[in-house]
Formats: sequence, C-alpha cells, structure tokens
Amino acid sequence: MDTDEITRIEDIGRRVLDSIRGAVVGMDGPLTVALAAILAGGHVLFEDVPGLGKTLAARSIATALGLDFRRLQCTPDMLPGDVTGSYVYAPATGEFRFRPGPIFTGLLLADEINRTTPKTQSAMLEAMAERQVTVEGDRFPLPAPFHVIATSNPIEYEGTYALPEAQLDRFMVRLSVGYPSAEGETRIILDRVQRQTPDAPVETVIDAEGLLALQAAVERIHVDPDVARYCVDLVRATRAATNVAVGASPRGSQALVLVGRALAALDGRSYVRPDDIKRIAEPVLAHRLTLTPQAWAQGVDPASIVAAVVAQTPVPPTIAGTPSAASAGTPAR
Repeated sequence: MDTDEITRIEDIGRRVLDSIRGAVVGMDGPLTVALAAILAGGHVLFEDVPGLGKTLAARSIATALGLDFRRLQCTPDMLPGDVTGSYVYAPATGEFRFRPGPIFTGLLLADEINRTTPKTQSAMLEAMAERQVTVEGDRFPLPAPFHVIATSNPIEYEGTYALPEAQLDRFMVRLSVGYPSAEGETRIILDRVQRQTPDAPVETVIDAEGLLALQAAVERIHVDPDVARYCVDLVRATRAATNVAVGASPRGSQALVLVGRALAALDGRSYVRPDDIKRIAEPVLAHRLTLTPQAWAQGVDPASIVAAVVAQTPVPPTIAGTPSAASAGTPAR
C-alpha cells in the first residue's frame, strides 16, 4: 500500500478526532474505536448510563465526517414504518407514493434503542446488514455511506426491550463510555460556561465521498494469515469458554479483522498487528456472547470472559511476509 495513502488516512483520522474532541471530553478511547468501526463500514452501539455524552458523540461524528444526520428518538409506541418509511396516498395523482423514513440518511442515531419494541428494532436489521429496506415487497437501497449509531441504557429495565442477540450481532462494536475523570468533568463544565451556549461547534473535516474513499483505502490494509488465524482462534475460544452457551460466530472473527485494519490505518500502518486485535477484542466480541442461565443469574460480565480468552490464546510471535513490518525493522508482536 502506498505510504502517502497511509499518511493521508492517519492525518484525516487525527483531524476528525481532534474536531470531535472539541465538543466531547474524556472519550478518546471509545471515539477512536467508533471511528475505526465506521471506517470498516460497520455500526456502533454506545451502552452506558444517561448523561455521559453518547448522543453528542454520535452527532459530532456525523458532523466531522460530513454525513447527513438524522436522529430517531425511540419510544414504545414507535412503528416499523416510522423507521423505514411507508406508502402514503397522493390525492393529486390518486396513487400511493413511498415516503422515505429517517433511515434514509448517512448516519442514523437511534437514541435509546432499547425503549422501542422488538418489531420496530427488527426494522433496522435488513438496513444494517444489507444497506436496503423492503416495504410492501418493494426494495429501496439506502445511500452510501450508511451507518447506524445507537445508544442504550443498561441500568433501567422497566419499559425497555432488550435487543435480541441477532440484532446485537449487527453492531460491529459495542462501547462503554464510563464516567469522566474529575478533571474531565470540570472541563466539561468550564467549556459550557465559556461557550455561553449548549451547542458545541464541530468542524467538518471530510464529506461523504471522502469517507467512501477512506473506507476503500482501509480495504487495502495488509492482513497476514497468522493474524487472521489469531482472530479465528480468539472467536473459537469464546465458543468453548466457561459460562458461555453460544459463542461468537464467524461474523465476530471477520469484525476483528475489519476493525483491526482500520485501527492500523489510523495508527499510520499498512499492516495489522496482534496488538490491534487485542485492543478491540472486548468491544467487538463481548456483545456477541450468549451466557448460560447460571452465569446470567450470577452477574457474570461477558467482557471478563473475552479478557480471559485473550489472555489464554497464544499470540503469533512475528508477522512473516509483511513488507511494512520488515522495512520498519520491528517485528509485529
């Protein structure tokens, strides 16, 4: 892969993250993984307590990437047609015409997705997997690029509907934001006081066509067979792990490779290292595990299972046949 192309991806990625950090404080790690997931063509689920800036982060990502942005506030009375769109009667022509729903956009924010019913949640499944919606037997392709960023509240269960495993698997990564540090929380307050407005400015770095070009460039990042096998070994280990009823599917191992490539590009490398895979193993795999009833009742955290799998799975000692690694004179550990 051309060095100038890698440098360009690294530079644009840094500028995008810098632009988002102007509005979002203390989320560097999750934002980097979220950007990597989008560069890999995937969808992102932010799951954490309210008030941590998940919605602001999604809106800031859309603005920095120059994507058309639509926000869908999920509620229990929402219908599938409210997401996909529906046919409406046009009195002038006496015909029914399709009126696209909010899902026809560059980046859709499904806010509090677990507050709407499973029937409406499933309306997003086809769109997330196949970049299209089907309404009354008619197929409507979605614009490219198309990405979903959803938020979910894990601490409140009354009036909510847990996402089924099939839909969780459609998200390339699930991220937890966590509370900011004392310094970060102070900065949030002082930044708001200084702005004198609740709106935080975010600079647009690229546009939709530029994002498509970056995604195409990420597809050319080198993946050594040893790294691919390492991803497979990690996923296969989840299927045999204690307290796991159903482990991650091949979609999980593929997601490890795809997000790993994007992380490598953001780091200015044309090849993937095992360290990239370790870094994103938890956000890529934890939400794909179905625990046994006993483990669920005992409050076992899927993230701890993934961490144990990563610790126990042998890492490829070197990445043979990687020109970029060899030219750098550094084995990719």
